[in-house]
Amino acid sequence: MKGSPAQTGSLYNGFFDRVPSAGRCPRVKRRMSTFMASAQPAGTSGRWHVIDAGGQVLGRIATTAARLLQGKHKPTYTPFLDTGDFVIIINAASVKLTGAKEDQKIYRQHSGYEGGLREERARLVRQKAPERLVEDAVHGMLPKTKLGAAMYRKLKVYAGPDHPHAAQKPTKLEVA
Repeated sequence: MKGSPAQTGSLYNGFFDRVPSAGRCPRVKRRMSTFMASAQPAGTSGRWHVIDAGGQVLGRIATTAARLLQGKHKPTYTPFLDTGDFVIIINAASVKLTGAKEDQKIYRQHSGYEGGLREERARLVRQKAPERLVEDAVHGMLPKTKLGAAMYRKLKVYAGPDHPHAAQKPTKLEVA
């Protein structure tokens, strides 16, 4: 051997002699850290949104509401925490169903007893409880867990244009 790399003029030129001893090799790349939201700040940032469902297609309203309820629109989204916002849907009675769904779509309920299945067409559900059209559509897009139930409780649906949540200062949201 002729000597150290610094003496021979090799590629390193004494680089390792000048690096302070920090306990790690300078050539090893450091990994990026993954952000993990804690439960405290995640639950405190509940904004309120209003969606006007008048004349809008049911599926488009439901997907927008489900994303807001889950918090997927936020950079702090964490699948195992409830980081979602509150959603108010107004004018649910005038939501639009495409195709022949008004007469063909069936809403089912079961009491849990034998023979306890009740079926109703979408037209009858709209007459009896128009909020249920939107509620069932959004509920089907949320997780089927305790966390999904907590997200669903943040959904407020009203058949008409009025809602009692003006004190929360909700922001109006347009659905394309």
